[in-house]
This record gives sequence, C-alpha cells and structure tokens, in this order.
Amino acid sequence: MPDHARRRALAGLTSLAALAAFAPRAPAASPGLTAAQLQADLAFLRKTLADTHPDLRFSVDPAALDAGLAGLAARITDGMTRDAAWALLATINPLFADAHLCVTWPDWRGAVHAHLDGGGTLFPYEVTLDASGLAIDTLLGGAATPLRGARIVAIDGEPAGAVTAALLARVHGDTARFRMHLLGRRWWFYHWKLRGAPASHHLTLTHNGRTWTVFTPASAATPDLLQQEASFERQFSLDFEPDGSAVLTVGSFGPTDPARVQAFLREAFATLRERRTRSLVIDISANGGGDDAVWLDGLLPCLATQPYRTGSTYRKKVLETNAAKGERAGDVVTGEITTWRPPQPDHPLRFAGKVRVAIGPATYSSAILFANVMRDFGFATLAGTGGAARRAQSGGVRNFTLPNSGLALSVPRFVLDPPAGGPPGALLEPDKA
Repeated sequence: MPDHARRRALAGLTSLAALAAFAPRAPAASPGLTAAQLQADLAFLRKTLADTHPDLRFSVDPAALDAGLAGLAARITDGMTRDAAWALLATINPLFADAHLCVTWPDWRGAVHAHLDGGGTLFPYEVTLDASGLAIDTLLGGAATPLRGARIVAIDGEPAGAVTAALLARVHGDTARFRMHLLGRRWWFYHWKLRGAPASHHLTLTHNGRTWTVFTPASAATPDLLQQEASFERQFSLDFEPDGSAVLTVGSFGPTDPARVQAFLREAFATLRERRTRSLVIDISANGGGDDAVWLDGLLPCLATQPYRTGSTYRKKVLETNAAKGERAGDVVTGEITTWRPPQPDHPLRFAGKVRVAIGPATYSSAILFANVMRDFGFATLAGTGGAARRAQSGGVRNFTLPNSGLALSVPRFVLDPPAGGPPGALLEPDKA
C-alpha cells in the first residue's frame, strides 16, 4: 500500500477507536449477547474474509485491518444488544474502504418499514451532507420546507459535527466522499440506530447570518430514498430539453422487473430515433449498480461502435473446487477478461449522436463498469461529479450472517480492473470539459 494510503488507513483506525465509544441511546428490546458470542462473531468475520476475499490489499492495509479487528475484540462486553453490537462492529466499515465489503444491519429497508408500521418515527428531515456540514433539504419523505438550505448546528443539544462524525464512523464505502453522500441519503436510518427515535427534536439552525432553534416532532413519513426505490417512474425516464437534447435516466441496474426495464429502454431508443435526437445524456448519477445484463442487453447494442469487454485483468478467490478448470477451493486466480462483445452497426435502434454519461457520488458497482466501458472504448464522455469510488471494482459479493448477532456481512470474491487499466486506486472522474 502506498505511504499516503497507509496514513489514511491508520488515521481511520485512530478515528475508529475514538468513535467506537458512541453507543445507541435506545437499546433494542432483544436479550443481550454474551461477550463469547460476539467474539465468535468476530472470529467468523475474520475467517470469512480469509476464505472469500481475493486480496484485501485492494482497499485496506492488512496490518491496519488486523489492528482494527483487535480493537473491536477488546471493546466487546457482556450484555450488548444487537444495536450495540452493530454500533461497535460497523466501525470497521470505513477501514474496509470498499462499499462491497461491510458489516450492516440485516434488511435495513425492511427494518425501517417495520419500525414505521409499528408506530415508530424518524428524524424529520431529509438532509444533505458535504464538507461544509449538514443542511436541511426537505421534510422526511420529500415534501418542501421553508427551512431548506439551513445548516444544522446542533441536534438535541449535541453539536451536529459530533453527531455526524459518530454516524460516519459506521458507514461503508470506498472514500470519505462516497460515505458522506451515502450518510446524507440515509441519515434517518443511521440516526435512528445510533441516537434512537425520540418523539421530537430541538435543532439549532443557521442560515443567511441568522441562528435560531426550532422544536419539531419526529416524522412517520416514508423516507424519500425508499419511495424512489419503489417507483419505476422515478428511476427510469426519458426527458427532452428545449434544445432537443435528451436525458435518459437509468437509476438502477438492479430492477425488480428487468423485462419492464428492457421494454422501457427499447421504447426510449425508438423515441430518440423518431425525434432524430443528436445529443443524449445517460444519467447514472444515482445508480448504485445491479446486474450487468441490464446495460449489456439494453444499452450497449444501441451505443457500441467497436468490440468491447467489461474489464481487463481480474483476481478471484476460488470458493469451490473445479477440476475441469484446474481450480482448487482457496486458490486466488488471476487472469484477463477474454470475452469481447461485437458492436451492432445494423441495430434498428442504434443511436449515432453525441453521448455523455452523467456520474455522481452514488454511482457504483455495475454502474461504474458501464461508465468504464462507455469511456474506455470511446462510446461516450463522462460528466458530473467524481472522486467517490474506484474505477476498479470488487464484485461477486457473497452475503453472510454473523451467527450470534445476526448482523449482515458482505464480502466480494473478485476484483476487476477497468478495460483501459490504470493506476491502482484510481477514482472514477468526469472528463475535462
């Protein structure tokens, strides 16, 4: 690992130790776990990493990881609830520095729905989070509020910076920018899990030179992110600008109804042809990935102008012995992607105009592979916001359950380099204007 990356890892380790002391204020009603049970969960985590991941050095210094895991073991105590176990074990996530490698709450979306259905409430605002701090965007669920843009200085008497740091210490992702964006979109979940669900909040706000305090009830609204994920129309759309250019929004490559998405994409490209559109933006700025087949079958046939492949070199951990391939369980195999896909110049819906792909801090996984292919083979230029995730991606994620706490553990089994290669750790960035 380069020196600067090692320093970041060790800084993250120091932050991990300092912030692990934050514990949930509203412990779960479930019986406490014994220290022996949580030590067994930690041993399971260690073994699963060793058995599944092809090369932890892809994202973390192994020595720093060993120290981080030892630190977790030292802070395990008898009687910890699942919430408390999550609050402790999830502090390893920033050190993992890979959104595919993480300890998370099992079915966190389902947990939020169950909490709300049972009469529970959440933090009352959707927020934005960046280097300048935490700000109100809308009411929880997306309704407008006159407080939009106000910076949150304190939450229930606690400095907002301290609350943010405590929550960020449990968030997974490649970079600080990625984790900050993810926390902003899921603030209501992390705040609930770490700070409980009080009936109301008092917030100190600042905006346009004015500082004041508001008292507001918590909210029972469904968070905007969950509404968006449940709405086909909010994830997939084709819109036209006054100048005739088009924006094709593809918010996910993991839809619940892939056939509907393929039908939508065919109709979209047919509309582009009918309207003789010459400029197209494919917006994947909110696309966290999914199945490569969605874009390999639904987008590239209309866009590719030369043979292409999804990556270049790879490393994979063999999980099951395959005698025909000469692979033994536990081996780490390196190789090169040899499957090249041909362009389809005679495709009836081929788009021959200018293409840009809009990326953002939520672009991840399969969406990054799509962006890599589009740029590396000259099918498009990239626009938007970068610096959040690597061009090389881990994948083949396996999901496990820690045997005693029931917390979720995700571990990738391969690492794929972009088609054009590039320096290790290079981040996905837009092209220069």
